[in-house]
Amino acid sequence: MNAIRPLRILGLDPGLRRTGWGVVAVEGARLTHVAHGVIAPKDSLPFAERLLILFEDLGKVIEAYAPSEAAVEETFMNNNAASALKLGHARACCLIAPARAGLSVAEYAATVVKKAVVGTGGADKAQVGYMIRRLLPTAGETTADAADALAVAIAHAHARRARAFLGAA
Repeated sequence: MNAIRPLRILGLDPGLRRTGWGVVAVEGARLTHVAHGVIAPKDSLPFAERLLILFEDLGKVIEAYAPSEAAVEETFMNNNAASALKLGHARACCLIAPARAGLSVAEYAATVVKKAVVGTGGADKAQVGYMIRRLLPTAGETTADAADALAVAIAHAHARRARAFLGAA
């Protein structure tokens, strides 16, 4: 008998310098770590080339780990308009790459992501990293960017479960 492959969720934490990505498998209420990493184009490259590397590398991650769905962290407002605009470009890559691969893409505020893994929307990066190590022990040590991406994937898994529960009620 063929086993059904667990649903895979790609979580993305957008950044122009460092975009974290993480893939988790969901089987019922069980979450397991599949993979994680960071895409970090060289700062010395022209802006367009950095975006191209980000977009292409996201495509490689999607091809390698075959997620079923994707989730992206929404960015917070930045006082520096130029920085916010550049981050918006990186975020666009994170939305378009999975959409181009035919994946549905959900978006979550940082406070929602933190609440899903830590229990409070005001958690700091160290608390998120700590909880990722507890929730996904096979992930081992992660960078803050990869931990945030895994947290986004977990938040999406929780939101899916809540929607399924409410739909069944």
